[in-house]
Amino acid sequence: MKKIITLIGLVCLVVTTHAQSVKGYVMDNNQPLETAYVYNENSKEHAHTNQLGQFIINNTNLGDSLTVGLLGYQKTTLVLTEALLQNTLIINIDSKAFVLDELVLTEPIDVLNSIVKIDLETSPINSSQEILRKVPGLIIGQHAGGGKAEQLFLRGFDVDHGTDVSLSVDGMPVNMVSHAHGQGYSDLHFLIPETINTIGFGKGPYYANHGDFTTAGFVDFKTKDKLQNNLISFSAGQFNSLRTLGLFNLIENKNSQNAYVAVEYIETDGPFESPQNFDRLNVFGKYNAFLNNDSKIGLTLSHFTSQWDASGQIPQRLVDNGTISNFGAVDDTEGGYTSRTNFNVQFSTILDNDIAMQSNAFYSNYDFELYSNFTFFLEDPVNGDQIRQKEDRDIFGFNTQFKKDKYYTNFDVTYTSGLGFRYDDVNDIELSHTLNRETTLENIQLGNVNQRNLYGFFNAEIDLGKVKITPALRLEYIKFQYQDLLSETYSNLTDSEVALLPKLSIQYNQNENLQWFIKSGIGFHSNDSRVVLNQNIDNALPKAYGVDLGNIWKPTNKLVLNTALWYLFSEEEFVYVGDAGIIEPSGKSERYGIDFGVRYQLTDNIYFNTDATFTRARSLEEEDGNDYIPLAPDFTLVGGIAFKDINNFSGGINYRYVDNRPANEDNSVIAEGYFVTDLNINYSFNTHWKLGVVIENVLDTDWKETQFLTESRLQNEAQPVEEIHFTPGTPFNFKTTLSYSF
Repeated sequence: MKKIITLIGLVCLVVTTHAQSVKGYVMDNNQPLETAYVYNENSKEHAHTNQLGQFIINNTNLGDSLTVGLLGYQKTTLVLTEALLQNTLIINIDSKAFVLDELVLTEPIDVLNSIVKIDLETSPINSSQEILRKVPGLIIGQHAGGGKAEQLFLRGFDVDHGTDVSLSVDGMPVNMVSHAHGQGYSDLHFLIPETINTIGFGKGPYYANHGDFTTAGFVDFKTKDKLQNNLISFSAGQFNSLRTLGLFNLIENKNSQNAYVAVEYIETDGPFESPQNFDRLNVFGKYNAFLNNDSKIGLTLSHFTSQWDASGQIPQRLVDNGTISNFGAVDDTEGGYTSRTNFNVQFSTILDNDIAMQSNAFYSNYDFELYSNFTFFLEDPVNGDQIRQKEDRDIFGFNTQFKKDKYYTNFDVTYTSGLGFRYDDVNDIELSHTLNRETTLENIQLGNVNQRNLYGFFNAEIDLGKVKITPALRLEYIKFQYQDLLSETYSNLTDSEVALLPKLSIQYNQNENLQWFIKSGIGFHSNDSRVVLNQNIDNALPKAYGVDLGNIWKPTNKLVLNTALWYLFSEEEFVYVGDAGIIEPSGKSERYGIDFGVRYQLTDNIYFNTDATFTRARSLEEEDGNDYIPLAPDFTLVGGIAFKDINNFSGGINYRYVDNRPANEDNSVIAEGYFVTDLNINYSFNTHWKLGVVIENVLDTDWKETQFLTESRLQNEAQPVEEIHFTPGTPFNFKTTLSYSF
């Protein structure tokens, strides 16, 4: 009998100590934390939390130690007791200051995105102009009075307003297909900076979950689910500039629900001799509810409206002869109006077999009306060349993604698959010749666009320990439809295109402080429906083939370096030019270069960052010497130094540099480079009140923010002149902000 009892006891002991899978949640004040790193110190197993803060870690025994970490949070270690294992494991970790000391390259899902999170924390965004500048190597320029979407530059691309960089907010696309002003037009002004939680980005066409316009890269913004505090702030500065902001929690002290609203109002005249009369109103509301431990729903409603006047691009010859100043105008009747209303539903849940599903469905109503005059009196010597670009658009769509971790004997695999749909219904998309923003002289183009995009992708991340191999495949289907309302007979043209886009990435973690990677893949940007259908373009989805080879290295506790050698071949760079209603083909092209980044934490309170990009961009169908790609930057440098919590002071100085670059194909005309520095200083009186000062262009640099080689004719000129036309950069100016949080 004693032997039987002993045997039963041994069996029980084996059963109770047998390795098992453990599920749990990582929280911050009972709010789920995504991408937190969970590590079993005994078995060396690891996992990352999903969108609900949930993790599953295998090969775990009673008495094992679990360490939980996430950059910006205090690392926590707990020993698994029988009581913990019998209940749902909920681990709350406390937020703390970001320090590079704690960055271990093997822990984050994406190291570079984690580094940008540090940039965002140490040097917060102060205006919508700064949102995209947080992406390493991305340069922006404004050239139409503040209300028009910014011009983008990345990796040797003059991206225009979004042709080769895809943007999204909470899974909702920002880029506009077949837009009145130009393909990929991306107006991000509906996003209030203080509502941003994270900025995700990737360079190159290597990401299966990103499709149209992702050739140079992508930028994904996620807004906050919950506010830490209510906030009211008021800013005033030069050029009659005002900004009022309010952030308010609507539900207090409920762990299962969160809701807040943000309101922003801006107005300014700008530094121009003809006032901009710019104003913008943003309203943003978000509600989140946890239906149970395995499901979460979020509802977002936002509206923004903006109107402005603009001085437009001015010819260099008038500035040189003293007729006008840098801030003067030839035609100050330019400007426009735009609005966007968004409704976005997000749903996350854990399905059977621990499959994580994340979905969102969205609707946007968008209005756009822009008046421009780039050539003055070149085409119409009597009335001038003013044009109107206008549209009214509805966008419907959804995205769904499934993720499953599978554990095998010698390796683990994370399977990710997804599908989505987007439908753009654009009414009365117009290009017209106008006079004084009042009279329509001629309709150049007028029609309706219907464009549908259906996609699916599959991604498998194979974790072999030190090596991760990620093959992926994306399938795109786009149907183009355009009804020409100026045609004498009924005209409703349709066409469809399919693209299959393979990708492969390999990551090697040499140790905790050195990570190597190689990325390869094919991406694309779609062309405008009007071009595809009216001009019988065969290649409606021109592809881009890219490869990156690089590393991320942490040679000391306080220093992180990232380097990438890259190459990108584009099949075709033709895009619809909305200003003229024509296509400008430029044939095949190639770009290659080096990205280099530095992050250095001098002390816990002082942080330095800089990113440099060297690029060679050339057309492959032109002779040497005539193969330059106009306005493609060959060297950019952005960075700054920030300090925080030093005797109640915080702030920083940021700089951006763009080298001289070719303005035409033979490099005989140069677009001038610039170096501009901005400064911000904040003082906290207590936990509630803060006073801040922002000084733009501290050195009062005379610079050109955007430049184009344009042929134009003034009213008193007999012959046209081709030369640089530019929008001046902001001179030295300051604004003061008083904030109250509660």
